[in-house]
Amino acid sequence: MILDDYSRAICGYTLFTGAPSAMNTALALRQAIWRKSDPTWSMCGLPDVLHVDHGSDFTSHHLEYTAVALKIRLIYSTVGRPQGRGKIERFFGTINTELLARLPGRLAAGSRSPEPKLTLAELDRAIGEFIAAYNQRTHREIGMSPKTAWIGEGWLPRMPESLTQLDGLLLTVPKNRVVQRDGIHFQGQRYLAPTLAPFVGRSITIRYDPRDLSEIRVYDHDTFVCVAVDEAHPNERLSLRDIESARRARRRSLRKDINERIPRAAAREEPRIGAPPARPKKLRTYEEDES
Repeated sequence: MILDDYSRAICGYTLFTGAPSAMNTALALRQAIWRKSDPTWSMCGLPDVLHVDHGSDFTSHHLEYTAVALKIRLIYSTVGRPQGRGKIERFFGTINTELLARLPGRLAAGSRSPEPKLTLAELDRAIGEFIAAYNQRTHREIGMSPKTAWIGEGWLPRMPESLTQLDGLLLTVPKNRVVQRDGIHFQGQRYLAPTLAPFVGRSITIRYDPRDLSEIRVYDHDTFVCVAVDEAHPNERLSLRDIESARRARRRSLRKDINERIPRAAAREEPRIGAPPARPKKLRTYEEDES
């Protein structure tokens, strides 16, 4: 979660399962910095100072390099003193009590394990809607809504030169691929762009957002080339997790089908009762082999 210290506005976030990573931090920063598609979510821009804790995702060399490139000063909180992170911890408490407690699938009293009710995408959507309402409601400590405090008397936030430059710094999932005649093959998908024609047979680097694999960004020696699109799923926002889950389900289905066919094949190969035993085949030799 990226929170503005002055206005208490939520500028960006990312939702994931598993351990924190530099990639998840980069995705939250990308959303916080760039302009949103929702016109009511006006928070954007490069921060002058970024307060972080000492998690491995925040102490990575990549984050330090990105901060230098974007002219952001990193300030680390004191180890063992959560009081220095009071504002963001307070918001997490608000999420727990006002949102998560009302969502289906929460652990009920007397139950040892909850029954899953929401997908990760549905939970992500619920959090996004909650943040939209949170930014526009009056905050008790500042006496106005975070959005009103953010806008103030009007100002222009400091922005990166382009989204391409921002992605080049933040999207830390580079992969090398060779451009084929029918496009770039990645994760079982095929990505096309007219600009790729001169690069057929050449090795390029792709960068992608794990939350949305409908498109990838193509680079040639750190030079941006184009955005390639998965034309087979033009209106679907498939995440890397969705694709990997579908592939695992497909493998399980094939494995089950194979396991069911093995007994039938073995039964067909059993010799019939009373049938004469098969004669062993003799090894034939030829004159050319003996020379």
